[in-house]
Amino acid sequence: MSAVPLSVLDLVPVSTGSTPGAALRNTVDLAQRAERAGYARYWLAEHHLNPGVAGSAPTIVIGAVAGATSTIRVGSAATLVGNVRGLQIGETFGTLAGLYGPRFDVGLGRSGAPAPGTPKPASLAPRADQVVDGLLVPAPFDFRIAPGSRFALQGQLLGRVPGDVDRFAGELDLIRSLFAGTHTWNDGVVEAPPATGAHVELWIHGSTGGESARIAGALGLPYGANYHSAPGTVLASVQAYRDAFRPGALDAPHVIVSADVVVGRTAAEADELALGYPQWVSSIRSGVGAIPYPTPDEARATPLDADAAAGVSDRVATRFVGDAAHVADRLEVLRRVTGADELLVTTITHDHEARVRSYELLADEWASRRAASARLDSAGIAASTRTGLGLGVA
Repeated sequence: MSAVPLSVLDLVPVSTGSTPGAALRNTVDLAQRAERAGYARYWLAEHHLNPGVAGSAPTIVIGAVAGATSTIRVGSAATLVGNVRGLQIGETFGTLAGLYGPRFDVGLGRSGAPAPGTPKPASLAPRADQVVDGLLVPAPFDFRIAPGSRFALQGQLLGRVPGDVDRFAGELDLIRSLFAGTHTWNDGVVEAPPATGAHVELWIHGSTGGESARIAGALGLPYGANYHSAPGTVLASVQAYRDAFRPGALDAPHVIVSADVVVGRTAAEADELALGYPQWVSSIRSGVGAIPYPTPDEARATPLDADAAAGVSDRVATRFVGDAAHVADRLEVLRRVTGADELLVTTITHDHEARVRSYELLADEWASRRAASARLDSAGIAASTRTGLGLGVA
């Protein structure tokens, strides 16, 4: 069912031999070409203290992308509540909407250390790898922030403290009331222009079957589930959202699911382009910070040892790599198993033009499948009409 929209998640990767400035300019170029290729949304992630990632100020990059495009929706996946206050989030996205019009998606994520004694979501309980209707759902990866890691330093520099993740629900309520123009103080309504009345879409993103999924469902908001970074808990995440869903901003659940992909003109080319990914993911999970993305030759010269390779095996095994038809087939499986209403793809290669080409090849394949599906639907309607089973036939 290729009718579901495809969108782009960009982490603004920095390649070896390049610079953060070049990576940011590449993002603007990719956004323009993704718009021409027919992608529905262009979302930016938030990461800090990573030599290989330049997306540390996503709202600024979102403005640059919006200024260089005209129709594609632009947003964050995710703005990490806790790193910035709800008032600033509302005013920032209200400003963007005021400048560039109503095509912004405010994707919010919970982050930070929970209060001591907070139980882990059940979805993180140890289990073996599973294959569900053709989709690999690996054993959950239990991420722990090690003392002395860049994650710990990031929390320190951003003023995070254990338990402040529990502010998420309150900050979310504030953001919603600012956009709606209903926030009260001292028995009066407080406006926060240009947030007040801004036409934006509010999303919540989550990686487990925990609080993010529950809150998104309870408020009837659209939800983003991460197969690309947390493949072991994606089904629990989506199910928790649907179980908690009550009509609110939406009448029915709406889910976008992410996937990490590399598309080449041939399977062999895609395999070559995909080299370097294990080393890059390992650098993130080890806490040293994302390394600049290596060339294929650099990746071959620095293979991971057995322990490091095992530590990223879930991410490597769930990356969709191949020609356009193969990757589209895998995305169809992901959509079917998760019930996704939209799909969000992220691609990292050392070479910028290869990365752009990967997105373009996938978009062409997806569009051709959508057209073929539409022709089949039209033929089916015509045939049912001829047999007296079409619309409007008593």
